[in-house]
Amino acid sequence: MKLLEGKVAVITGAARGIGKSIALKFAEQGADVAFTDLKLDENTDALEKELTGYGVKAKGFASDASNFEDAQKVMDEIVAEFGRVDALINNAGITRDTLLMRMSEEQWDLVLKVNLKSVFNMTKAVQKTMLKQRSGSIVNMSSVVGVSGNAGQSNYSASKAGIIGFTKSIAKELGARSIRSNAIAPGFIVTEMTEKIPEKAREEWIKTIPLKRGGTPEDVANACVFLASDL
Repeated sequence: MKLLEGKVAVITGAARGIGKSIALKFAEQGADVAFTDLKLDENTDALEKELTGYGVKAKGFASDASNFEDAQKVMDEIVAEFGRVDALINNAGITRDTLLMRMSEEQWDLVLKVNLKSVFNMTKAVQKTMLKQRSGSIVNMSSVVGVSGNAGQSNYSASKAGIIGFTKSIAKELGARSIRSNAIAPGFIVTEMTEKIPEKAREEWIKTIPLKRGGTPEDVANACVFLASDL
């Protein structure tokens, strides 16, 4: 039996990178998948087709997870379409890296809004459904820099550290109703986002990793499968 058979998963920011890998891995393991991104385009259309190729139900939704009203609206649409939500993967995120002395207020606000407020919005939106079910798994995508910090990423690091604190608090609030809340804090993962980092900086980062390689989106997706499953 597949690990996620009969479950419905919601994944934010799934058009590419880690989010796309999570969506594909969940479909491979039997989950019906509702995924969101800012807009529906050829990437999301292709992903929807790829997911349904696993014999599961899949649908993309255009929604801004960082907008409170949008998050509530899309969650209502998903529940109406799929009937339930067993797993929420809060994956949407951006970077606007620069040293603090050069960082604008807009760069700070945008990263905190997209990375951290989106987690609050989507968790708040799914809470009602999971409380009625008395079951569910919430998985929030943090980062190693949310634990250790990183020069030039004070906005990103703050948002990812905030996710860890939020996740721990929600775990204590919802655990009595059999709703689990966990955060994953990946290290250096090779994606389109990390490809924008200067090559020399990437090489230096990889030198600090015992395996001497960056992680893959599939590595993160496998961790998400475990946390969303009954294992």
